Formats: sequence, C-alpha cells, structure tokens
Amino acid sequence: MKQHIVKVGITHGDINGIGYEVIMKALLDNRIMENCTPIVYGSPKVAAYHRKALDINSFSFNHINSADEAVPKRPNIINCIDENIRVELGKSTKMAGEASYMALEAAVKDIKDGKIDVLITAPINKENIQSNVFHFPGHTQYLAEEFKVDDHLMLMVSNDLKVGIVTEHIPLSKVASTITAEMILSNFGC
Repeated sequence: MKQHIVKVGITHGDINGIGYEVIMKALLDNRIMENCTPIVYGSPKVAAYHRKALDINSFSFNHINSADEAVPKRPNIINCIDENIRVELGKSTKMAGEASYMALEAAVKDIKDGKIDVLITAPINKENIQSNVFHFPGHTQYLAEEFKVDDHLMLMVSNDLKVGIVTEHIPLSKVASTITAEMILSNFGC
C-alpha cells in the first residue's frame, strides 16, 4: 500500500516581511521533505529576491503551475502574483497587501478542491491587506468565513508551549476587560 505524502500549502504572507525568510530557512531542514511535500503560494521572483538578500545559496524552489505538479522531496512554488511586483523590504505597500491576499486566495481554493491537505500561512500585514475582498482582522477570521465555521481558535504551538488565542486580534490592554470564563470554556470544548 502506497503511503500518502501530505501536501502542505504555505502562503508567502507579506512580500516585504519575514515570510520568505521563515519559509526558506524552515525548508532547508531536510526532515521536512521526508514528511511532506511543501508547496509555497507566492512568487518565484520574490523568492529569488529574498534568497539573494539573505545570501541563501544552497536553496531553490521547483516552479510548478498547479499543486497537482508538486514534486515530492522538493520545495515547490506556484506563482500567484504579477511578476512586475516590487519588493520593498520593511515597507507596508498596497502591492504587498494584494500579493498576500492573492496567495491566500489561491491556497484556500486548492485546499477546498483537495489539491493540498494542510495550510500554513506566513505573516501578513493586517493593514495593507485590507480591501473590499479582505476585511478581516487576520487569517483566522478569513478562514472561518471561507470554510463556514463559527467555532474556531487560533493556536500558536511549540514543543514547550501551546497557546490558544481566545480574544483574537485585540490590543493586549483590552484582553482583561474582554475575556470571560465562558469564552475560555467554549473555545476549549468544555
């Protein structure tokens, strides 16, 4: 019986942020390729820009047009944006917000169509992504609407700590006045 290799979709997030750095440095660990087939939804051109800026010479993406073409044991990338995009590291630009949304939209379509099994999202700029099609405080609420779910919880997980973000995207100064025992219990299935 052939083992199913999990296809992991990864959105590039804000092209002027840390998304590509985190993605490429993570994918340099060969253990990842043994356990899944990564597919980045982004831009080969933007990836090359970041690779050069980070001086990562021992890394390259396999360029594909569809998740169906993903090559196991290789980091794959699907171009989701206009190749004329301009990278301006550290700057919040409208173009970067549009590129974030386009990658997210393509990955969500593929997970709905069963072309990928799991979705990982690199960080977005919650201000420059705002538009008539994305009017959410973050990924979590967008994904909840796309998948028509009411109960959802953002998680941050490491080997040592697991955190569920019950109050979602609000300033830390408002957490104490917002959080309730009922919110905590309902989010953790109690």
